[in-house]
Amino acid sequence: MSLASDTSEEDMEAEYDLKGGVRGKYYEAYQAGTNVILLETDVAAVFHDSDSVNRALRALIDVATAQVKSSS
Repeated sequence: MSLASDTSEEDMEAEYDLKGGVRGKYYEAYQAGTNVILLETDVAAVFHDSDSVNRALRALIDVATAQVKSSS
């Protein structure tokens, strides 16, 4: 017996309304693996989205790589 057959619509609360849901919306991203990183509040105040964080980290990688190359 499935859960769906055990639950009638009358038992569903309004906050459980899934009519606007999209089945499998995040399936591919989940299968590919995701990296969730939590930013401290002061850092999040400067970097408002993942693009800005990625740009800053790539710039830091470039600087660090150049520093390593120049010291070799």
